[in-house]
Amino acid sequence: MTCQEIVSDLKKQRNPKNIAGMARFGINPRTTLGISMPYLRSWAKKIGKNQKLALELWETDIHEARILAGLIGEPDKITAKQMDHWVAGLDSWDVCDTLCLNLFDKTKIAYPKAKFWAKSKIEFTRRAGFALMAGLACHDKTASNQKLMEFFPLIKKYSIDERNFVRKAVNWALRQIGKRNKSLCLQAMKLAEEIRSIDTKASRWIASNALSELKQKLPKLK
Repeated sequence: MTCQEIVSDLKKQRNPKNIAGMARFGINPRTTLGISMPYLRSWAKKIGKNQKLALELWETDIHEARILAGLIGEPDKITAKQMDHWVAGLDSWDVCDTLCLNLFDKTKIAYPKAKFWAKSKIEFTRRAGFALMAGLACHDKTASNQKLMEFFPLIKKYSIDERNFVRKAVNWALRQIGKRNKSLCLQAMKLAEEIRSIDTKASRWIASNALSELKQKLPKLK
């Protein structure tokens, strides 16, 4: 199974109606084919993990091929340089989130990369930082409370970023950390109150949205 064969199949699935619909949800239509995630996941299941093929698919610059790259990439084989290269090429939130929640969060350098990318001025690079924080909070079952709380200063600092894809990712990171357990939920709620007191449009939205969910979640946590 080659990159060329996969790309040929993907191009046959091109759906203009889906492309238009995805654009309405903020997905850049530049190289998008309008293919559903279930179809891409079925391809990923057939392929299995294959870093060499993932690298080839990424370089096609096709939206769906890049999502597939994130699904089949091998965490123990992707390098820091490759991760930075892929993040630098992001132009859609769905590709960003697929990479962070299916590949990057399983690498040994996930924590430093999350902190590094969060400090970037580039919109999707910063989103990747906070999406990766959310992914780690969800998937790294070995992480201590203290390790996840190391993200709090960055969450607070960049809660003033008004860009839609950034503020949503900052909010996402805060909520996912808070939903880990009761102790983290209380700490995340305290941080949300601090963020709300910053009193910008973005910080108010991030704090209010997070507090609403975490208050509902708190009684169910241990």
